[in-house]
Amino acid sequence: MSTQDAVAALKRLGLPTYQARIFVALQQLGAGTAQEISEVSDVPRSQVYGAADDLVERGLVEVTESSPKQYRPVSLAAAREQLTDRLERERERAFDNLAELRTTPSERGDDGAVSTLRGSQPIDERIADLIQSADSSVVFVAPAGNSLSGRIETALRSQAARGAFVTVVTAEESERERFDDSPITVIVMGEDNPADFAGRALMVDDRTVLLSVQTDDETVDEEAMWTAGSSIGRILAQFMQSGIESGRERTPD
Repeated sequence: MSTQDAVAALKRLGLPTYQARIFVALQQLGAGTAQEISEVSDVPRSQVYGAADDLVERGLVEVTESSPKQYRPVSLAAAREQLTDRLERERERAFDNLAELRTTPSERGDDGAVSTLRGSQPIDERIADLIQSADSSVVFVAPAGNSLSGRIETALRSQAARGAFVTVVTAEESERERFDDSPITVIVMGEDNPADFAGRALMVDDRTVLLSVQTDDETVDEEAMWTAGSSIGRILAQFMQSGIESGRERTPD
């Protein structure tokens, strides 16, 4: 990793630019005066004192009250703990604040728009939330064994127990056994992708539809679009129904 990469990584962990440069410079120096740090870090000497003292406050640097002052970094293990603990505290504070401000989906209502999501975890969360919003019926297409996460399974079981008609469409025979102890209907298609769907699909109450597809992107493994209470949602729901029925007809008894 280059010096520039190391500085960029520290900035992502919350250090301002000058503090990140000084901390990296101290790794190279072992210990140094403000002048030595300035020469290695390209931080103006007049700015080194304040930024280095901030690092001392963060518990990342020790200072020796000599003449001139010398600064020494703490061990990398100690620095890792300090930075990750601080990051965790900031994360918790940020999400606690966001939770207080967040409007619930029920308060927003269905606006008929088409929304997109990227990443398996956010898509899992949205699928589970949409399942929980069902009034009478849920159809979930799970092409592969890992398509159905624990949270989605819990949401499906909850709605089935509440009296909603819940159907899981899959190509995996093991999914039938998975739901043997519940009123959930499991339709096992042939060896091909169930009902010719390219990825996961969800239909709730014939008006809410989510469709996803796996991607070749190294950073985002899945993309999805969903819509609720819209004309396009009802059209997509009809296509889903037709695809499922077509798949059942092609599946040998």
